[in-house]
Amino acid sequence: MPATPKPSLTPGDLAHIDGQLAATDRLLEHNYPGDDGSRQPVHTVYVPADRFTPSLAAEWGAEAKAAVEAHGGFGKLGTLLGQEPGLAEAVAARVEAKLASEPIEDLRLDFEDGFGDRGDDAEDAAAVSAASAVAAAVAAGSAPPFIGIRFKCFEAHTRGRGLRTLDLFVSDLAAAGELPEGLVLTLPKVTTVAQVQAMDYAVSRLEQVHSLPAGRLRFEVQVETPQLILGPEGTSPVAQLPHAVPGRISGLHYGTYDYSASLQISAEYQSMEHPVADFAKEVMQLAVAGTGIRLSDGSTNIIPVGDNVENAWQLHGRLVRRSLERGYYQGWDLHPAQLPSRFAATYAFYRQGLPAAAARLRNYVEQTEGGIMDEPATARALAAFVLRGVQCGAVGADEVQSLAGVGLSRLTALAHPRLATTSNS
Repeated sequence: MPATPKPSLTPGDLAHIDGQLAATDRLLEHNYPGDDGSRQPVHTVYVPADRFTPSLAAEWGAEAKAAVEAHGGFGKLGTLLGQEPGLAEAVAARVEAKLASEPIEDLRLDFEDGFGDRGDDAEDAAAVSAASAVAAAVAAGSAPPFIGIRFKCFEAHTRGRGLRTLDLFVSDLAAAGELPEGLVLTLPKVTTVAQVQAMDYAVSRLEQVHSLPAGRLRFEVQVETPQLILGPEGTSPVAQLPHAVPGRISGLHYGTYDYSASLQISAEYQSMEHPVADFAKEVMQLAVAGTGIRLSDGSTNIIPVGDNVENAWQLHGRLVRRSLERGYYQGWDLHPAQLPSRFAATYAFYRQGLPAAAARLRNYVEQTEGGIMDEPATARALAAFVLRGVQCGAVGADEVQSLAGVGLSRLTALAHPRLATTSNS
């Protein structure tokens, strides 16, 4: 028999190394938990807060469908976006069904740019009314899966107003009963880490006052200022945010027009695909990688109305696809007629990629040799891609079972193995 290997490092050496890396272990465990595997909406719709009613989502869906029918139908929409006939047909059926069943995935009642300064009495009344309307929509089953408010920023001249609106909305919503599961709060125009820490304090106090579990009120941060990308010390404040308030931030949303204007980009060239936008979004990706914080791209202000419908759909569809290819799985929509191109481009992205991703995933799971040898990290990416397609309605779980040979639970475990390990421990 071969001699038993005898390592040179002693148990004391190993214990010493464990001690050296204890802080690193804690950092990775608590600050980099990874994505939690839950559904991420493909878009966020913004409407002035006082225009929301429990029927708004259905009205947007009907208006979106009417726009498509007025311009040749769902099949033509796919053709405008460059989809092959078979793909266009499959996408068209799903988009039409989506507009009838869930036209808005994430809705933000806007008390900031979309509301303006109407005086304290008017905004107080609107905040209370918004809470009542959201509670009614949730009770009636007509609310989007994710819903909440964007309040005014924490700069000195709007801070008090923003906090009062946040307080009134959350307090009245809590008084009406259990908070919506998909409640989202959005803090705009952030420039410093201190503003995010102030928001953390504000929602912590609201949790205490209303006997909510600690951490229940998470919030999004809008990245709309260059100061958040590169601070005065030459560091990146946005990279500090996840660690300044661990577990509190749910997403970073890029603000196309405020950010571009801050860098003196002329209005004609402000766009989601301008180089300054790409740079900011790449920094955002690096800042939150592994933290579980989601990312959202911004919006295009070219709206499909009047004589510009088809051109605007082509532009929007291309921009949505561009964002998806760059790892931004969410964006903003500003008008009902943007919903068809949002869903058509999104569904085509996942359906086009499904056959190859599923085949590689099957080869990995079954340890079958194929043309590509995928490592575990790539297998996670493949599974995450397919899972996102299922969660947004682009593909069916039955299709995944047939093509990849895995069910939804196995697919989720492959995409988020750490989550599966935690749930089984």
